[in-house]
Amino acid sequence: MGTDRGFYRDTWAEINLDHIDYNVKETLKLLPADERLFAVVKANAYGHGDVPVAEAAIRAGAHGLAVAFLDEALSLTKSKMEVPILVLGASRPTDAALAAEHHISVTVYQLEWLQEAEKHLSNDQILHVHIKCDTGMGRLGVKTVEELQEIVSFIRQSSKFIFEGMFTHFATADELDTTYFEQQLAQFNIMVESLDDKPPYIHCANSATTLRHEKAYFNTVRLGISMYGLAPSKEMKSILPFPLKQAFSLHTKIVNVKKIQKGEKVSYGATYEAQEEEWIATLPIGYADGWIRKLQGQHVLVEGERAPIVGRVCMDQCMIRLSSEKPIGTVVTLIGRQGNEEISMDEVADQLETINYEVPCVITARVPRVYRQQGKIVQVINPLIG
Repeated sequence: MGTDRGFYRDTWAEINLDHIDYNVKETLKLLPADERLFAVVKANAYGHGDVPVAEAAIRAGAHGLAVAFLDEALSLTKSKMEVPILVLGASRPTDAALAAEHHISVTVYQLEWLQEAEKHLSNDQILHVHIKCDTGMGRLGVKTVEELQEIVSFIRQSSKFIFEGMFTHFATADELDTTYFEQQLAQFNIMVESLDDKPPYIHCANSATTLRHEKAYFNTVRLGISMYGLAPSKEMKSILPFPLKQAFSLHTKIVNVKKIQKGEKVSYGATYEAQEEEWIATLPIGYADGWIRKLQGQHVLVEGERAPIVGRVCMDQCMIRLSSEKPIGTVVTLIGRQGNEEISMDEVADQLETINYEVPCVITARVPRVYRQQGKIVQVINPLIG
């Protein structure tokens, strides 16, 4: 890795597109033949890179793409992918014309939104909409059949909208106790059945639901976290229908090695003190890259062996304790596998006292993304230098 690869620092993330392909295809095997799968690529594809992941998912059989905001959808339209794109979050009604121009479907959940959006659509523009139902998540969505039917009635009386879909989101689909999930599903069923003329897309299955609740498929599912090879929760690991393959790994190289003596200190605050003669290596990654200070003490892999991060993580660098002297340029894996050892996303999440979703999302854009397919580098994205 280096200048010939499109970046000039010794830190990079690798995304295995073959694993994206595998996770999508294995999921599709679970579904009825006519089921549609939307690949969720919001938040820059959970930090993996929206366009490369979206393209891999579509090649693997995904029907469409889902994002959180209109800006994310517009980013995808630049890639010229001829597939449905759905914005799951809130959009401004004043941006309705922009969404219609780019054939982007948006989420609606208020009659007032539609009334305002209609004013901003020109005579020849039609906006495709999905109605969000709040069945117990407490975020966006209509809560009653009456609200739903009022919105549907307005859409059908207007020449500016097409009722393309309806959906909800589960709060506890990744938990083993299904009580609340069943309540939400029952409420969504009531709302769906209240409509005589149903839209083309009806969806409520996120990754957790898709992998374990066939009765909630309707005709479309949304695959998010599991497309990236991560279990929706720790509880679900033991009941997954197939082994997921983690797509994201994070690497750096040793840029300095020094021997320190017993009693010498390392990093800000002098919080780490050598207990004996030790080899300390410096890595060019820090909290400005998303490798935050709370990861002090976390292990990394050096030549297939675990090595702890010692002292506080700095903005651009951190230090590790080696078992012996290593050459400058030795590859260090912070997330991923070396030999028989692995640092999983879940292990890093445990150190951070968070969930695996958050880890790749917080690895910042200044860390180049390197895309591999069939063992070869097929693309490098480095926003810093284009």
